[in-house]
Amino acid sequence: MAYTIYEGLKHTDERGSIKFFNTLNMKEIVRMYEINPASTSLVRAWQGHKFEKKWFYCSEGSFVINLLKIDDFNNPSSLLVPEKIVLDSSNPVVLEISGGYATGIQAINKNSKLMVYSDFSLDQSKNDDYRFPVDQWDFIK
Repeated sequence: MAYTIYEGLKHTDERGSIKFFNTLNMKEIVRMYEINPASTSLVRAWQGHKFEKKWFYCSEGSFVINLLKIDDFNNPSSLLVPEKIVLDSSNPVVLEISGGYATGIQAINKNSKLMVYSDFSLDQSKNDDYRFPVDQWDFIK
């Protein structure tokens, strides 16, 4: 599996609004964190995991996320081409990425916030963390 997109829904009434994902099963999630980039020019790339699964939810603003299926985590091909996905807080979507991928992330709007959920503890994640230089592959804006 490359990735799965869970479409959310939004309800608004006189009390305000809610966004919800009734088809998203959160049983595997063991931790979460928020990314709030200092700048829209900053690209957080490339970070990969052989086994760790992650879910991404843009709670404010919007982000471009690039996905790369890594062919060899110790010596990946320079010919890999990323796939671009845009997450926007006005359209409630959760992006699930299985292990075997590296990501590149860039905020489109100032003050954007990206919630990240993982099925690995921090210690487990550190043992499955692969970093590659930002210029190793082209980032698709």
